[in-house]
Amino acid sequence: MRELARRIDAATPPGRDRAVDALRAIAVLGVVLGHWLVTALVSDGGALQGTSPLAHLPRLAPVSWAFQTLAVFFLVGGYVATRSHARARALGTGYRQWLGSRLARLFGPVVAVLTLWTVAAVAMLAGGTAPGTLRTLLTLVLSPLWFLLVFAALTAATPLVARLHPLWPLAVVLHVDLFRFGFGAPASLGWINVAAGWLVPYCLGATWARGGLRGRATGWALLGAGAAATAGLVAWAGYPASMVGVPGAAVSNLNPPTLAAVTFGLAQCGAALLLLGPLRRAMRRPVLWAAVALLNLSAMTVFLWHQTALMTVTALGLLAGAPLPGLHTVPDGPAWVAARTAWLPVFAAALAVCLAAFRTYEQRRPGTFEQRRRGRGSTVVRRSAPARRSRTHV
Repeated sequence: MRELARRIDAATPPGRDRAVDALRAIAVLGVVLGHWLVTALVSDGGALQGTSPLAHLPRLAPVSWAFQTLAVFFLVGGYVATRSHARARALGTGYRQWLGSRLARLFGPVVAVLTLWTVAAVAMLAGGTAPGTLRTLLTLVLSPLWFLLVFAALTAATPLVARLHPLWPLAVVLHVDLFRFGFGAPASLGWINVAAGWLVPYCLGATWARGGLRGRATGWALLGAGAAATAGLVAWAGYPASMVGVPGAAVSNLNPPTLAAVTFGLAQCGAALLLLGPLRRAMRRPVLWAAVALLNLSAMTVFLWHQTALMTVTALGLLAGAPLPGLHTVPDGPAWVAARTAWLPVFAAALAVCLAAFRTYEQRRPGTFEQRRRGRGSTVVRRSAPARRSRTHV
């Protein structure tokens, strides 16, 4: 392992800002662990029904604060896409070529997921699987894809939003919530926030790429203001404390995003900026950097297949003949939390099998416009390091 870490460290371009990759890795791991901890499939007469420990144990809401890390992903996405587009223009690369390269990297691995689950769904229906169970499973598989659609739309709009001040989409979210919750506007109005809400951290990332957000004072300001606003909205404006959806709840902070979710995201972005220095120092250690680099190389595979890993373990557990604690039982007490925590390594092992089977769909994807032009693969690691020394991200 140390030799592998040394080789990865040596193959990394000297100018790569490893802290940005570390932030992306933290965001991906947050989503994965969050889903594994708050998603429960309860066995009920042979059928599986979806629920959440947050519906039975509302005091666990702080768990969602730690693992709902999407704002950090959009922050990094805006930063990387803005720098990539600026570099493309400098090299004379057209918008269509640039966008096609980025979307191919984003959606290539999706084909494998959709193909496998289409075949599995047909087989389960033919085998007599209850429609409710199949609906539950497909919802878990397909629901994360909304994130990719939003991310793709914002990536396509990068040339337009690269200079948009984050206060503009924040103002849109504020007014949408004001009309929804204050004046009784239709709930469907909230879907405007799917774009506007995630545009806030994306625009922050673009501002960061243009040289803004410098200094620790900016990070502290975002963290403090975002945390204070979120606390006020939860305490006095009736917003849910959980930053993820809870089955049966009247309002979800995430589906669609609310003002509380956006202000919470601002606090997360501030914390991410404050972590850059410590992360840069930590990433000098070859073993830590190797773990981050390998996760970044398979980030889409991890994101797309982590729910399949959970469902596979849950389904195989049914062969035991009796509901297994933390896997098929109702998440209504500390015992379930302890048991679910013990299942996490098993979910990770199942995900490792998925990675071994499907990571080639991600790693053989087309590279960025510079990489295709030079015949190179991912810029996370390379066989030969470039002479360029400035921090770059494509």
